[in-house]
Amino acid sequence: MEFGSVHNFLDGKTILVTGATGFLAKLLVEKILRVQPNIKKLYLLLRAENSEEARKRLQDEVLSKKLFRVLRGMWGADFVSFISQKLLAVGCDVSVENLGIKDTKLREMLLAETDIIVNAAATTYFYERLDVATGINTMGALNIVNFAENCSITMTYICGERKGLVAEEPFAMGETLNGSSKLDINIEKLLTEEKLKELEAENASEKTITSVMKNLGTIRSNLHGWPNVYAFTKAMGEMILLKMKGDIPLIIARPTIILSTHSEPFPGWIEGVRTVDLFVVMYGKGKLGRSVGRRSTIIDAANMVINSMIVALEACSKSCSKTLIYHIGSSLRNPFRISDLEDLAHQYFTKHPLTDMFGKPVACSKKVSWMSSVSSFHRYINIRYMLPLKGLNVMNKVCCYSHEAFYSERKLKVKKMMGIMRLYKPYLLFEGIFDDKNAENLRMTKMKAKDDDDVGRFNFDPTTIDWTHYVLNVHIPGLVKYAVK
Repeated sequence: MEFGSVHNFLDGKTILVTGATGFLAKLLVEKILRVQPNIKKLYLLLRAENSEEARKRLQDEVLSKKLFRVLRGMWGADFVSFISQKLLAVGCDVSVENLGIKDTKLREMLLAETDIIVNAAATTYFYERLDVATGINTMGALNIVNFAENCSITMTYICGERKGLVAEEPFAMGETLNGSSKLDINIEKLLTEEKLKELEAENASEKTITSVMKNLGTIRSNLHGWPNVYAFTKAMGEMILLKMKGDIPLIIARPTIILSTHSEPFPGWIEGVRTVDLFVVMYGKGKLGRSVGRRSTIIDAANMVINSMIVALEACSKSCSKTLIYHIGSSLRNPFRISDLEDLAHQYFTKHPLTDMFGKPVACSKKVSWMSSVSSFHRYINIRYMLPLKGLNVMNKVCCYSHEAFYSERKLKVKKMMGIMRLYKPYLLFEGIFDDKNAENLRMTKMKAKDDDDVGRFNFDPTTIDWTHYVLNVHIPGLVKYAVK
């Protein structure tokens, strides 16, 4: 395989992107428009009833973001005209047949013109309703591959994290992470549908349905060895893709924990508080004295995902005979531990403390007490938050609200804290390493092309990340600026 120029590869291409309002999809769209303005078209599929609603979402949730400020600066007064020529927002629903595109002529145009499909549509909530997660993450994959069968395309599928010591290998149909039971996607889908029908027959409230379906998602995920419904349904989606893709050239990108932008279009941009960043923010607000986790746990992070995806697409166009899976992360070649993040967070927030509601600086504890189990954490917060309240004389308590209300508030706080710890326990106690030989081979092959412009613009070498500089001067400042409320 011989690489050319990514710039030339993208020239004249038409790319269809699902999940266009998502974090990675925004980064992909911005990067392509910035490095190759001669792209023919980007069809951006957004969850919407019609094109008008899709256009509004594109403007409000994509183009209005600060991420696009560099591109706006490049085009100045011509920005709106440029965008109107290159982007087309399409209302869709990936969980239904034909991706929910109701306009027949529009659907036929997409089928005829699309060169590449990037499926970034996903619900990434760890505690999502099983029916919602299955519809988007699992059945969405089937609908995407059925759509792609009518195109002459390359397809990139962004998959969620797998757990354990994982090679860059595909899931076999029916494979589980614990080996305790045979996974049947049809049965999982049937169980989900039957539970919904049962709840509807009982005239259950929407709140009850949501609660039951979320709990069912956790139960089914854990049964097969997955830590949450997000990872479970994404894995099933990958199984479907590999079984049904036929001759369609397919790339599966498995990014690990995604952090803020490393350098492009500018350092530190992030949207929302994500995974490990929740603990950084809690620490900065003085609310993280203890947590489940180990200081030795490696945080497998990725902040150059888009670069690797674009280079992988170029590689696939040169040799489309097999499916390739790429792990995009840092644990193998440039490990970064919880202890490193804790020390750097302490340095940052000591020098640049957050302020409380009264404008006073928040003091952070130097060290977090890490606990090796959720049960240990539960005992601790019960002792701290609940036991002191027992036996209090309500009549003697001078307070603006009743003891019962105060007790209820404490119970809610404990429940929320326990929920967070259960969701993040697999990540905070994770002891595996992700193999990335495919990604490294891709990088080395690209290096041999000796295109200095591409090497600089499409770097995804994790060893080039200086974690101290990045966390202190890029990531935490970006997190505070763009995500902390």
